[in-house]
Amino acid sequence: MGMGARTATPTEKSILTLSQWISPSYPVGSFTYSHGLEALVDLRWLSSAENLQDWLFNMLKYGAVRTDALFLAAAYNCKSGEDLMEMNMKARALASSQERLLEMDELGKAFKSVTEAVWPIEIDDVIYPIAIGFCANAEAIELNLTASLYLQAYISNLVSAAQRLMPLGQTDAQKIIKKLSPICLQVVDETKDGNLDDIYSSVFISDIAAMKHETQVSRIFKT
Repeated sequence: MGMGARTATPTEKSILTLSQWISPSYPVGSFTYSHGLEALVDLRWLSSAENLQDWLFNMLKYGAVRTDALFLAAAYNCKSGEDLMEMNMKARALASSQERLLEMDELGKAFKSVTEAVWPIEIDDVIYPIAIGFCANAEAIELNLTASLYLQAYISNLVSAAQRLMPLGQTDAQKIIKKLSPICLQVVDETKDGNLDDIYSSVFISDIAAMKHETQVSRIFKT
């Protein structure tokens, strides 16, 4: 061990593991999904940085991103494999569109494939946020840290998608992520008990956009 080096604390190890899982370089293919954003832009329902920020805020506070946070926390706190699979069936049943279900399932499968090959964790076939919550518990990574970085990564991925779909510069993109980071923390605090009775969604324009994207003629994203 070189001079000045020290053994990493569990917290430092957890941060590195989690950062690897949610990194754009982790091969789950999240960059191929726009969560209906491509249809929103195509329909001209969303056309500016301000519109984008408002939509992302609503997705965090009242839409599918908040629902993901609830399922992540519920999976983290889950006591049995049977409960985990029942939770997964509920999540799939609540998918608002075919494309929403595709996104959750495919990301979950990709995360399972890579993570099982690298870490000594056996993961059931579950949707992406449930897989993240389950693995974070298995690796003793703190729940709030997991959920916070998961939500920020979710928002960052959608902002990156927006940069390919509409006039949005790098600086404005980073401003949006910074402004929404405190909202990520609020949502984590609101959902940390994983109470699935608290699931609700009122961002109907996003659900409609996802349905319209299914038949969109020209597109670059899967959802």
